[in-house]
Order: sequence, then structure tokens, then C-alpha cells
Amino acid sequence: MNAVSAGYTIEENASLATHNTLRVAARARRLATLRDASRLPQLLDELGTTPLVLGQGSNVLFTGDYAGDVLLMDTHGVEVDEAEDVTRIAVAAGEIWDDFARWSLSQGFAGLENLILIPGNVGAAPIQNIGAYGVEVAEFIESIEAWDTQTGSVAMLDNAACAFGYRDSIFKRERDRYIVTAVRFALRHSRPLSLDYAGLRQEIARMGYTNPTPYLVAEAVRVLRTRKLPDPAVIGNAGSFFKNPVLPKVQAEAVLASHPDMPSWPVGDDHVKLSAGRLIETCGFKGVREGDAGISPRHALILINHGQASGEQLWALAQRVIDGVEQRFGIHLDPEPRIL
Repeated sequence: MNAVSAGYTIEENASLATHNTLRVAARARRLATLRDASRLPQLLDELGTTPLVLGQGSNVLFTGDYAGDVLLMDTHGVEVDEAEDVTRIAVAAGEIWDDFARWSLSQGFAGLENLILIPGNVGAAPIQNIGAYGVEVAEFIESIEAWDTQTGSVAMLDNAACAFGYRDSIFKRERDRYIVTAVRFALRHSRPLSLDYAGLRQEIARMGYTNPTPYLVAEAVRVLRTRKLPDPAVIGNAGSFFKNPVLPKVQAEAVLASHPDMPSWPVGDDHVKLSAGRLIETCGFKGVREGDAGISPRHALILINHGQASGEQLWALAQRVIDGVEQRFGIHLDPEPRIL
């Protein structure tokens, strides 16, 4: 049974198979689709519960059916406020992230070139504080518009209030409190390029760029991501499934002493980030397959669904990887997606 109201729809006992990029065949008690952000309070009143919010489902693993309500953000719109030194751009939560990132480059803005081809919607970007090739989206977010379920009102959170961290934010820590409805970016037409992440500068040189622009950096990132990462449209995956671990410097140095070729990055003065992909590959999990659940042979960070794997089977393999890395290195890997 479907319920329809101006600005949103509600479907009962709905399939989520096409609403998560791991292609898990889960169902939800009710699936609401919001197309007009101003109708969100009415929709929440009708549901009577705080729903699980999904964009494109690119950062979630359903290990079974979801007993609650799911909200799909299908809101759209971009508003531009030009200024001499910085341009402020308000983007509706339902816009596709890669479309917005590419649009920003086409308009001559710099900053998001390292973040192209990341799956998901704009509204999900601050929740996870998405990042790639040495850049995080938090660097460009001025404020967030969100519905505060505790106060029953619209909240405006500036960058500091978002409490951004590595793949983290207040929206992730207080999952059921805020529903992001719009993200306000501050972009400039010129800024220093970020080229120091492993492989990026080399790819730019291989492509023959001696004076790269943001657009050309984006092209190099596209080539790298296409080469290394499987396309969710071709095979089910949620991008990087495991976070790179950030360790105390002494612990990281002990690992690097026996594995000097392992990619690592300093985090402040006292911590070091290690490559989760290299840890997993060293443990022999790259390309492993158990039924239709597998680890990509192209990149050890990617958990993939070869066809009919259940969420439970995918999570069981992910836990095998986590346990294997912990046993060998004494390092616990955390998943990037939300496990439900």
C-alpha cells in the first residue's frame, strides 16, 4: 500500500534492494521519499518515528530486514551567492554528490577536484565527512541546515558546530537527532592544489600535465579511481568499507619497522595513519571470495557483492577481515558504512 501527499510518498513493506549500493535484498517497514524539504515536519508527524535517512545507500550495510522506517532524500536545488573573495553555494541534500562536484569545477571553482566519483548524495557528505586523495569535504563546508528532531525545528550549524573528524561528525555521533536538508559550501576560484596523496602526482605526470588545473586534477583522480575501484553500477559495493587506522606514533612505527613499504601519513605530532588496504592485503584477504561475498581483487578496502550475497554473509566476511588484521598486527579496523 502506498500513501501519497504533497511533497512526499510513503510505501509500506518496501524493498531496499535498489536503495543500497551493496545490493542487499532487505526490506523496510515503511519507505518514505521526500521531494520537498518544507514538508519534512509533516512527514515526520505522519510517520510518528525518527526514520533512517538514506541518500543513495552508498554508506550502509543491511544485515537483514530493517524493522523501522526509511527516509529517502530526493530534494533538489542549488542556490549561488557570488562574492568577490568567496562564493557560497547552498545545495539540497538530495542532489547527487558527483554531479555537484563536477558542476563546481565546470563553474571554475576549486577545491572539490579530489572528491569526484564518490558515490552518494550531498546530504550524506558531511555525515561521513567524505574524503579522498588527501582532501576532506569539511574543508569547504560553511554550514549545515538540518531538522533537529529534539527541538522540532530547523537548526543551522556552522562548521565548528559540526565537529568534523576523520570520517566523523556530530551527525554521525548523534545519528537520530539531525536530518540534513541542505549543505552550504564556501568555494573559491583559486586555491593550492592537493597533490601529495600517494599516486596522484605520479598519475598527473604520467598523463603529461606539467601545470595542472583543478579540472585536470579531477581527471587524474577519475583515472585512478576507475582503475582501482569497482563501479557500484556494475558490481555491488559501498566504496571503501574499512577506515584507515590512526595509531599512536610509537605503535605505528613498530608496524612500519617490519613493513617499511606500507603507506602512512602523519596525523598531528603524535599519531600516524596507516593504509587499511595494505594491512588487509598483507593478511591475504585481497580477492578472497566466500560464495557471493568477496573482497575486491582490485582494492583490498572494497567489500563486494558478486550477486546474491546477503547482508549477513557480507558482514561475516568483513568480520573475518577485521579479526585477521587484529590477530596479525594488533590493529582493529573499523567499518566506514553503518551496519544495520
